[in-house]
Amino acid sequence: MFRYTRATLLRESFVWVVGLITLLPFYFLVITALKPDDELLTTSSSTPPSRPTVSNFTEVLTAGGQSSIILGLANSVFITVGSILGLVLFGSLAAYVLARTTHRWGTIAFYLFLVAIILPVQLGMIPLYIGARTLGLVGTPWGMIVLYVGTLMPLAVFLYAGFFRGLPRDYEEAAAIDGAGPGQVFLRIVLPLMAPATGTVAILTGLIVWNDFFTALIFLGGSDYQTLTVSMYYYVGSLVSAWNKIFAIVILSMVPILAFYLFAQKKFIQGFAGGIK
Repeated sequence: MFRYTRATLLRESFVWVVGLITLLPFYFLVITALKPDDELLTTSSSTPPSRPTVSNFTEVLTAGGQSSIILGLANSVFITVGSILGLVLFGSLAAYVLARTTHRWGTIAFYLFLVAIILPVQLGMIPLYIGARTLGLVGTPWGMIVLYVGTLMPLAVFLYAGFFRGLPRDYEEAAAIDGAGPGQVFLRIVLPLMAPATGTVAILTGLIVWNDFFTALIFLGGSDYQTLTVSMYYYVGSLVSAWNKIFAIVILSMVPILAFYLFAQKKFIQGFAGGIK
């Protein structure tokens, strides 16, 4: 029988304190986004606005040109979704082959993928840019999708390979006995069982692509396909930055990724737990 003791009260109080501290940045984010321009520089960052306004949100949503948030949001969604689909497709195929092969080259290739996770992408940014420019992929969303799929492939392979190695071969052997080919076995049997891993790969890589600024600035800066993070950069000035508008953009940028996480959180939790039903 559960008894509410003093130790339980202390634990709950500690959890509440930690939770409030964690939410403190969101407090500053919201109150700054609701401040009018005249209060932004005359009041403390912790002081709530005396005249809360949503004009910052409407202003950034109606802005045009290279600072258009609507266009940047659409480009970010397109690039993120395309990158996730490519990583799920090619990452799962590559990991499945590496996990099921009995040759020595499979182990060597897997460790090479692990090394690629450790190496920062910035080390190869110059040759990547030269190659993308040669192929005509600079300044296009398709070029960004190809770039993200290539740079995040080691992470996707690493996550998938661990699940494939824990999946019994009985499912595949039973499907093969029934006459299914290798492609049918993978698409109809193996990949559906990897739904927890797919959710983990989609959320982790989606967060990386959605929040990336450096790569998008180099490959899309000045084009008509700038992502949301690059469009936000136009509100940062050398002398005065419109932090109320920047924070409004941050709040708007959080909505799609939070909605995606709420949709896939069950698979994400199962993926970290490593469970396959």
